[in-house]
Amino acid sequence: MGLVQKMVGHWLVLAGVLALVAAVGQGVEIDGGPVALLIAAAVLGLVNALLGPVLRLLTAPLTLATLGLFSLVVNTVLLYVAAALTDRLDVGGPIHTFLAAIVISVLNALLGKLLLSD
Repeated sequence: MGLVQKMVGHWLVLAGVLALVAAVGQGVEIDGGPVALLIAAAVLGLVNALLGPVLRLLTAPLTLATLGLFSLVVNTVLLYVAAALTDRLDVGGPIHTFLAAIVISVLNALLGKLLLSD
């Protein structure tokens, strides 16, 4: 599988996970139809790709001290930033965003490995 196919695959998996979280969870909404969902997934993916490594590097000591649990806070911040950058994705308060970030992280990792493994 080529690089472009993998990127598109991860984007579609993230879009599916966002749709699932928006359908089941409280506080996370996708404003619009499938195009809005794809836009929200693209924004979240870009935020994770561009801002994620910087935040993870800056918070590495705290993440190590908490045995990785602080990475959940970093994922929450990334989800909140993505929601702030687009009108297509709305997140609720901090607790809803935190819970959604956990579910999105876990499902995205599991489905990405399951569906996109070579």
